[in-house]
Amino acid sequence: MPPEALTPDRILEVTEDVLRRYGPAKATVVDVARALGVSHGSVYRHFPSKAALREAVTGRWLGRTVGRLAEIAAAPAEPAPSKLESWLEALFEAKRHKAGDDPELFATYTVLLSENSGVVDAHLAELVDQLTGIIEEGVAAGTLSAADAPASARAVFDATARFHDPQYAPEWQSPTIAAEFEAVSSLVIRGLRA
Repeated sequence: MPPEALTPDRILEVTEDVLRRYGPAKATVVDVARALGVSHGSVYRHFPSKAALREAVTGRWLGRTVGRLAEIAAAPAEPAPSKLESWLEALFEAKRHKAGDDPELFATYTVLLSENSGVVDAHLAELVDQLTGIIEEGVAAGTLSAADAPASARAVFDATARFHDPQYAPEWQSPTIAAEFEAVSSLVIRGLRA
């Protein structure tokens, strides 16, 4: 690939493949450059460090989940309690699939969490903001009750952490996990009903 055809998106696509092949601990910018057929300096022109490249890959990967959740949060016809249930289910399923279907990138996400990555913090804030919007909508419609929607959204997010926090990923393959998720999410939603 000639250097002029090198784009950030192309670099990120190839970086995902390299991370899947070598894992986050062994993948290097040189590996990415080699896969692209360019010098590592060409990659550094777009991403100033390995950490920046890894954060960009993780941001792109997490963005795929956020888009679907945003669609659910913005659905105009669905009542807030149903929307909240759908949103929590979609988050849990997305995280389960990411852990099971894409373990190398999931490992990268876990590494970034431990590094207190800005991209992960932004992702989590965006998720809580979506929950806040759903709860505010429910309060306005009289279907949910919350004195402080942002605090309630954070509480919902924290209460359901077992079903989206990567530290619990090994439990997500349990044969009882769906029933456990249903019990927790139902309890949380019942607690918010007006």
